[in-house]
Order: sequence, then structure tokens, then C-alpha cells
Amino acid sequence: MGNVESHGLNRSGRFQFSPDEQIILDDVFDSISASNTSDFSKWGKAAQKHITLPQLKAFVHNAILGHMTIRLYNGLRSVDPVRRSEGLSSTISKKQFISFLSYVMRGTAEEKALVLHRMVSSDYDGPVNGRQLKEFIQDLITTVIQLLQSESMLKDWFLEKTADVLSGTLRLANVLMSQLKPKDCQDQTTDNDLNAEYGHSELKDWIYQASHISALLHVFVALSLRIINSECNSELFGTKCLLPQCLGIKYTGIFTIFDIPSVLYLNIYLPSEHQDQWEMLFSSQFHGESFTRFCSLILHKGPSLLVIKDSDGYVFGGFASHSWDTRPQFQGDNKCFLFTLSPQLGIYTCTGYNDHYMYLNYGQQTMPNGLGMGGQLYYFGLWIDSDFGKGQSKAKPRCTTYNSPQLSAQEHFIIDTMELWRVGNPPENPLTSSKSVLDSEPEAQALLHMIGKIRMSDGLRDPSEEGEERESTE
Repeated sequence: MGNVESHGLNRSGRFQFSPDEQIILDDVFDSISASNTSDFSKWGKAAQKHITLPQLKAFVHNAILGHMTIRLYNGLRSVDPVRRSEGLSSTISKKQFISFLSYVMRGTAEEKALVLHRMVSSDYDGPVNGRQLKEFIQDLITTVIQLLQSESMLKDWFLEKTADVLSGTLRLANVLMSQLKPKDCQDQTTDNDLNAEYGHSELKDWIYQASHISALLHVFVALSLRIINSECNSELFGTKCLLPQCLGIKYTGIFTIFDIPSVLYLNIYLPSEHQDQWEMLFSSQFHGESFTRFCSLILHKGPSLLVIKDSDGYVFGGFASHSWDTRPQFQGDNKCFLFTLSPQLGIYTCTGYNDHYMYLNYGQQTMPNGLGMGGQLYYFGLWIDSDFGKGQSKAKPRCTTYNSPQLSAQEHFIIDTMELWRVGNPPENPLTSSKSVLDSEPEAQALLHMIGKIRMSDGLRDPSEEGEERESTE
């Protein structure tokens, strides 16, 4: 552990932040320590400022759980810029404060592992077990969601309009724990071996592999210490919100089958250009159970997420990297993937075995009619029949395209609810982005006007088109 501290702290945390960021951090530290520059010691020098546990408890965001304040306090104490030999102090200096934030917000996996270890266990030098880590991860997810809700940073993902957040939190904690590997062991961790012990090396590898942990820690610390909020500083400190902006359900009676931890989980796996916003284009609860209606709402709308809940309660779907288009052939590219959300979380990416990424066909006699992803014709990893309400997930033993297992409870399933969400900005529509044919040759129009000729086709212009043109010029 000593080697880790000296390695990370040869560089001062202060140099990890810009001057503007440093001003904010100085103000936060002064606010927590309730210090005043007029305070002097008996020697006539300014008294050194420190943060105590009671001061931290009085300052932190009121949305965080009580024991998470203790975890934060232990994390702050874990960083020792001057490498004390007498052990951890009961107060936190400004150097410790800045260095801790440098570790969490700008640090390496090794530095974050040092902080994580101390936040999980009071035994600084000993290993931690799986049960302690799982409890910490569940607390971390719960607290981050509470903080985001309190600061109005859920991006219109309303808890009352989403699936159960508690179940989603447990599933996210389980999948993150599955990425934790004991030393010299390649098997995934399960609930049966939560007594396994992990040292700093295993924690470092875990943080490196599970990017969600770093993102959650960053947001937890930034919001708990009031470094950022919904109105300021999130861009300055590079705090990318974990959730995309939700469009399409705010002013409706729609209840999505997504839960917030599942959205958090999926969004990180999307290409970065598609992580900022999701827009619901179709919900069988709202738009009805019609494949024709479904197709009319999703065609040519850009990359999307299809999510299905079957009659057995399983939730699963796929990411389509391209706009859906009806054609009797496969589309898309190797950015597509399949996923499961319940009873467990899972991402299944392309194997390279074939290019059968996505398929949508309708109204033909000789080819399958419906929507499919992965596998082969008539043997898809995920299939929605054009006779709306029925689907299949044929993957014995695995889908050739995505190496995914059977996604649904039954190979042939009944749809309870189906949704499709566009991710990222909508694509430009060539039919609306290009000029009208009436305006395609302005020079010729001007010449006709000069010689006194009137364009008879002007009366054919769509009134709405003229209105849009006026708006664009104002």
C-alpha cells in the first residue's frame, strides 16, 4: 500500500485541475472546514485548516445515506500527500482533500483502487471480501440515483414512470460484481463466493474493467461535496451525467419498461455520439399492437434501442447501429449488439462470424416478414414476427452473430410490452433538409422575374413549407 501512495502522490493533485476548478475546490474546502482567513494561531501565523468528521457530516448533500458519509470520510483520509508514518489522522488537510479529488476525478485505476479500498473497509492494510464490495456498490448506485433526483439531474427519467429502481440496482450490482476476479482465477464471481478476499491488485483490475465504477464514484463525490449541481460546474469538472436526456414520456401517460440503473448500464455501451439523449419512438402500451404502425414510426429514424418485456417478465432487446429500413436483406454493422436486462444484465457483442446484424422486412411472400437481429433467416437470436405479439429467440447453444444465449424465458415468447428508442440526435431527412424543387434554381427564377414571367407552380407550394422557410430566415 505504501508504494501505491508514494507513486500516485509524487504529482500534486493541484496540478490535475485548471485554475478555475482550483478556485471552486478552494471555496468548497473553506466552506466545509468553516475556516476564516482571519484565524491565527498563538504564534501569529494563520491556523492550518482541516476538515473533521462532524464538519463533513454538516456539509455533505442531504440526499446521501448516513453511512456513505463515513465512507467518504475514510476515502478522504486514505490519501496521504506527506506520507505520515503514524497512520491515518482524524482530520483532513487541504492537500489531502485536493489529492483525493484528483484520484477520484482524474486518477488512474491504481489510484482509484486505493480510495475504493479505504471506502469499503476500515482495515486499511487487509483485504476486503466480496460481501463488503457488493454492499458498497449497492449503496453507491442507490446514493447516486438519490443525488441525481435531488438535484433534478435525472434528465426526465421519472422514478414513477420507470420500472422498479431497487430491482434494477440489485441487477447492476450483480453484473459489476461479476467483473471482479479473484487472484489467479478466471471464473466470474457469484453470490456463492462473496466470502472471497481481494487485495489492491484485484481492485485495480476491477476498476479498469468495470468503467461504471469510476463514473459512479466521480458523480457521487462531485455531488456529495456540492462541487457540482444541476446549474453549474458539471462541464468544468468533466462530470458527464450517467443518464441520457429522456424524450417522449414527460407529458404522456407512458410508463417505460426501463429502470434507471438499466439505462445507466446500457448507455455506457453505446457509441459516445449516441449517449446524450434517448427518444421513445414506439411503445406498444401507447401506440397499440400493430406491426404496420410500428414500422411507420421507426423507419429512417437513426440508431435505436429495441426493448421487449415478454409474458414471463424477461426484459431484453438489441441496439441497432443504423436506421431501420424495410428490405429483404441484413443491414447494420458490428456496432450492433443484443442485451438482457431482466432477470439479469448482459451485453452480447458481435463475434465476426457473420454480418447478420439487423433485419426488417414486411409485405413479401418469399422472405420472412418481421424484425430480427443475429443468427440466420428463420433462426434469429431475436425475432419479432409481423403478426404482432409473437417472437422468438433461437440460440442453442448460442447466437452465431452475437454469441448471445436465449434472451427470453421461452424460445417462442409472447410480447407483453415493446418499445423502440432512438439514441442520439435524429438524422437529417433529405426530404426536409433539401430545398424545394421550386427553389432549386434561384438564378433562373430571378431571370423569369426580370422579364415579367410568372411561375405558375408557385401556387402549388405547401403552405407549411412556406411557414418553415420564414421561420428559418427569422
